[in-house]
Amino acid sequence: MNATSSLHDLRAWIARHLDPLEAGAPADGVMRSDFDLNPERPQPDQPLTPAAVLVGLVEREHGLSVLLTRRSDTLRRHTGQIALPGGRQDPGETPWQTALREAEEEIGLHPSFVSVAGLSTPYRTGTGYLITPVVGFVAHGFSLTPNPDEVADIFETPFGFLMDPGNHEEHERELPTGERRRFYAMTHENRFIWGATAGMLRALYDRLYGAAVA
Repeated sequence: MNATSSLHDLRAWIARHLDPLEAGAPADGVMRSDFDLNPERPQPDQPLTPAAVLVGLVEREHGLSVLLTRRSDTLRRHTGQIALPGGRQDPGETPWQTALREAEEEIGLHPSFVSVAGLSTPYRTGTGYLITPVVGFVAHGFSLTPNPDEVADIFETPFGFLMDPGNHEEHERELPTGERRRFYAMTHENRFIWGATAGMLRALYDRLYGAAVA
């Protein structure tokens, strides 16, 4: 099997384990959240704000890699954290439209370079967002320009590293309120990927490589 056919098979295999775009949401209603590792933490009874992120998979010599950003130090929330490109869903938008729009606004990735494969497991944050991860394959030839108001840095992390459960750590941190919060984290080349971003990547791992996967 040559490299081209191998990549084609990998793309098809990943797509088979995602929810199709027309579904809009998982038929079984499965959701992941910041509360998964914190079951004792009360979940606020509030409407959730829809949002979406792009899990952009890029073909490299070492295999697939994932586009990630470091958020600007001037942002009011989640300053300097590692994130997937994305944001709040506008009225009338589908999750993939949001993810592609936000990726273009944040990092200058033109939608024409992205082939959307499907949707991963929705993720609820403790701040009241319901995020749909949109998985897409990014074609060669793209160029990126970070929006300085939102993004301090753009980088790629090997998909194989992020999908290796041996790299999925559980951490605990004390909040300003004194409450302790547990969360997933992955550290690659001194970049600390944690919180909702790590949680969504962990959920993607479970979809692709979990015990029930055929």
